[in-house]
Amino acid sequence: MKRLSMIFKSKANKALDKMEDPRETLDYSYQRQLELLQKVRRGVADVATSRKRVELQINGLEQSARRLEEQGRKALSVGREDLAREALQRRSSLQSQMAELKVQHDNLQAEEEKLTTASQRLQAKVDSFRTKKETIKATYTAAEAQTRINEAFSGISEEMGDVGLAIQRAEDKTAQMQARAGAIDELLASGALDDFTGNRGDDIQAELDRMGGGMDVELELAKMKAELGQGPAPQSAIEQGQPQQQAQPQQQAQPQQQGQNSTQQLRQPGEGA
Repeated sequence: MKRLSMIFKSKANKALDKMEDPRETLDYSYQRQLELLQKVRRGVADVATSRKRVELQINGLEQSARRLEEQGRKALSVGREDLAREALQRRSSLQSQMAELKVQHDNLQAEEEKLTTASQRLQAKVDSFRTKKETIKATYTAAEAQTRINEAFSGISEEMGDVGLAIQRAEDKTAQMQARAGAIDELLASGALDDFTGNRGDDIQAELDRMGGGMDVELELAKMKAELGQGPAPQSAIEQGQPQQQAQPQQQAQPQQQGQNSTQQLRQPGEGA
C-alpha cells in the first residue's frame, strides 16, 4: 500500500508539474498577499475604531466628573454637605472607570501602532514581490519564446516535426512516381508494353531509322575524304544506300588501300565487278 501510494503521488506530482505555469503561480501568490494586506489594514481600522470609542467614553466620563465636582461645590456653598459628599463619591467612581478606560486606550493604541508597522512592512514586501514577479514572468516568457524558436529551427518541435515528415513523404512519393514513369517509358520504347494511345511505334521502321542514321554518318565521312583528296565522292553509296557496317570489314583487312579499295567496297553490294 505504501508503494502504491508513492506511485500515485509521483504520478500526480508529475502531472501537476506539467500543468503548472510559474506565471499563474506568481500571480496567485501576489493575489494572496494583497488579500492578507487588506486584512491587516482592516484590523488596523478596527483597532483604531475601538481606540476612538474608548476616547469618547473617557471624554464623557471626564465631563461627568467635572459636573459632579461643580455640583459638590454648589452643595457646600448652600450648606448641603450630604449632597456634596454624594457628588464626590460619584466623581470618585467615575475616576476609577476613567483609569480602566485609559489602560484599555493605551493597549489599543499600542496594538494599533503594531498593526500599522506590520501593515507598512507587508506593503513594502508586496511591492517588492510585485516587481520581482513581473521580472520573473518577463524572463520566463522570453525563455519560453526562445525555446520555441530554437525548437523550430532545429526541427524537434511537434509542429516542425510533422512538417518535416510531410515533406519527406512528399519527396519519397515524387521519387517513386518519377521512377515509375521512367520505367514505363523504357518498357514502351522496348515494346514490352503496348501503347493504346494510337502512337504505337513500328520496330521495323525504328531499325530502318537507325540504319539510315548510320548511313548518313558514312556518307558524310566519304564526302570529307573526297574533299581532302583521299577518295572520290561516294555516288554509288548514295544511290544504293549502303550502310557503314558492310564497308568496315574490308577497310580493316586492307588499311593500306584506302583510296580505290574503299570506293570498290562501297560499290560491291549494289553494282557488279
